[in-house]
Amino acid sequence: MRQAIRATAVALVIMLVLAACGKKDASTVVKDLNGTLERLDSYQSHGTMELKSGDQNMQYSVEVWFQKPHYYRIALTNATKDITQIVLRNDEGVFVLTPHLNKMFRFQSDWPDRSGQVYLFQSLAKSIIADENRQFTADKDAYVFDVTANYQNAAMLARQKIWLAKKNYAPERVEVMDANAQVLVKLEFDKFEFGKKFDKDSFDMQRNMTSARMESLPAGAGAAGDTGGPAGASGSNGDQSAGGTGQASKPLTTAELSQIRPTYLPAGVKEKDMSELKLNGDGALMVRYEGAYHYTVTMGRQPDDRVVSQSLGSILELGFTRGVLFGGEQKTLIWSHNGIEYRIVTQDLPEAEMIRIAQSVQAEAGK
Repeated sequence: MRQAIRATAVALVIMLVLAACGKKDASTVVKDLNGTLERLDSYQSHGTMELKSGDQNMQYSVEVWFQKPHYYRIALTNATKDITQIVLRNDEGVFVLTPHLNKMFRFQSDWPDRSGQVYLFQSLAKSIIADENRQFTADKDAYVFDVTANYQNAAMLARQKIWLAKKNYAPERVEVMDANAQVLVKLEFDKFEFGKKFDKDSFDMQRNMTSARMESLPAGAGAAGDTGGPAGASGSNGDQSAGGTGQASKPLTTAELSQIRPTYLPAGVKEKDMSELKLNGDGALMVRYEGAYHYTVTMGRQPDDRVVSQSLGSILELGFTRGVLFGGEQKTLIWSHNGIEYRIVTQDLPEAEMIRIAQSVQAEAGK
């Protein structure tokens, strides 16, 4: 009898030890994650990103290609407009491509090394490893970390929860919250593949510009150089954003532009005046603001002028798109939304406030 009890006790101890060995604590997962990051050679991911801006939730498809040491291709597609913007990094620099308008900005930059991105595995892993006050839990299939968010608009995005698959540490889900624990960004991954093999020219600028533009052309449109609009534009040569009728889009009025201007005002700022301009033969609007900060916002229909731009500027992540920031003492931020190009010009407006202003553009443009 005693031998049976002793044998049962030993068996229970062994079971408890094995069970304990099967569970990983935060430090073990972080150590494994650091090793995964060091061995990282390439990956491909795809997911759906949802952004909360004011009372609206906007959805975007995000596809990421990465190949060691520094090759990136990030395609951000508006779920309702089916218009894609691509950020590309290769040996020639960093490019922001808008294929349906055949536009390109080029930078000499170390992006994204100095600015974390919610859709990049490297950014998520580094934020977990760096936060010594990280919170850790585990569910059936994933390890869940609650850590400090490290993004450009840090004033708005304070913390993030990251779900990593237990089997290989691939990200499954990310939620980024403000200081009040309200979720402002949600990213659900439906695909993540480590060790992805890419073609030799996968990160070539011209290949990406040409192939993405061909994908955006309607069925039956011509090759590169054809002036047909993107998918959903019914072949319109004028309105590139909201569907076409085969005719050039009519000029925007001051009243229409006023309805699509940014709605956010920094504390202590008020509108000074508003004036109508003519840009590229179309109506444009300039609004001046004064008070705690001084700046102007100019907006007008984005021309399909096929201009290739080179700049020493930098990329600002706006969530729904990327902005291009130029200048030193006087700064200019350019971004587009639904076929409208916006510009903020200022000498004293902080980048965080510029991002908030840009993100407050919610109205549908070009209707």
